[in-house]
Amino acid sequence: MSSRTDTRERYLQPAFLICTAVLALAGAGMSVARQKLGLYLRKEPLPLRKSLDALEEAALAPYTVVAKLKIQNEDVVRSLGTEDYIQWVLEDPCQPSQNPTRRVMLFVTYYRLPDRVPHVPEECYTGGGYRRLDTEPVAFRIGSPDDPCDIPGRYLVFESSGGAPLSGAPRFPVLYLFRVSGEYAGSRDAARMALNRNIFSRQAYFCKVELVFNQAFTAPTRAMAVSAGERLLTVVLPLLERDHWPDGIQP
Repeated sequence: MSSRTDTRERYLQPAFLICTAVLALAGAGMSVARQKLGLYLRKEPLPLRKSLDALEEAALAPYTVVAKLKIQNEDVVRSLGTEDYIQWVLEDPCQPSQNPTRRVMLFVTYYRLPDRVPHVPEECYTGGGYRRLDTEPVAFRIGSPDDPCDIPGRYLVFESSGGAPLSGAPRFPVLYLFRVSGEYAGSRDAARMALNRNIFSRQAYFCKVELVFNQAFTAPTRAMAVSAGERLLTVVLPLLERDHWPDGIQP
């Protein structure tokens, strides 16, 4: 009997009652904020307007698609976190045949339910046995010379840690950026911050656009890779904005 009395007395202590009241008010406040202010802490899935597989090849000119790759390992697809992706090898016929940027792999991954931001190249390639030699932020100058805009991104360099691979260069650069619910982000942390700012929309998404220059036996310099990336992104990003990404999200 004494034990039950002591337990009831502990529950009736002012500190316990105050904590209980604060938690109840916080929960009620979040509910009211969601209903009255339109805050959405959990998002609903937001599909692409058009599948990435339906990216218009003719509109990629002067680039041509020379290969469409699919990940065969189901464990890799699960770790990728999405089945909305393309891995296309593109060729730029405007570049000399010996130019290491003439061919590039375009790797686009789309996440319709952005509860996390997985699979950045920093982790993907190092997990696959490559050493990361360089990491730098970069601003891609996109668009026409008369109306350019700078888009944040990342420049990385990797090297094979187990000898030269069967094909391609043992050292190669990777460029990437994110599109997060209508805005661009240049890193995983920036993408997460953009998702956290988007609390007034019922839906959200993010997409990673990655360019891998591993199709030649020699690696392009940083200047060559960034310049080639800017040329390709000037073509690809407007297509994704126009036909695929569900921008203009409604609350």
